[in-house]
Amino acid sequence: MAALTESQLDRLVEKLKVNYQELLGEVRDELEHAGDQQRIELLNREPGDSGDESAATALADLNLTMVDRQVQELHDIEAAFLRIKEGGYGVCIDCGVDIAFERLQAYPTAKRCIVCQEKREKLYSQGGHPKM
Repeated sequence: MAALTESQLDRLVEKLKVNYQELLGEVRDELEHAGDQQRIELLNREPGDSGDESAATALADLNLTMVDRQVQELHDIEAAFLRIKEGGYGVCIDCGVDIAFERLQAYPTAKRCIVCQEKREKLYSQGGHPKM
């Protein structure tokens, strides 16, 4: 495990737990709202034009995108808990250097040190594909 004190690790674990619960609540709210909105639209449906349908489709896509992002964040938190359990939390998966506590405070699911993360972002900034 990284050079985190027990107190630092406890604070990070608590932050991960709080973030997890908040995200679960957001996903539930989004899904409930999406279900309610669909029911309302079905009940109030009158023949509309294609613009109405396009706007409704765009809104549904946006909601799905938000839920997808939130679910990915939940997976990231679960992966962080697994790294804690296995003793790899706070250690960069690329270079093996300890991730700074300040970075973990800002981004508790971080898998990479700031140097490796910046390299990765530069590498994948061009359309998501690594350069040769």
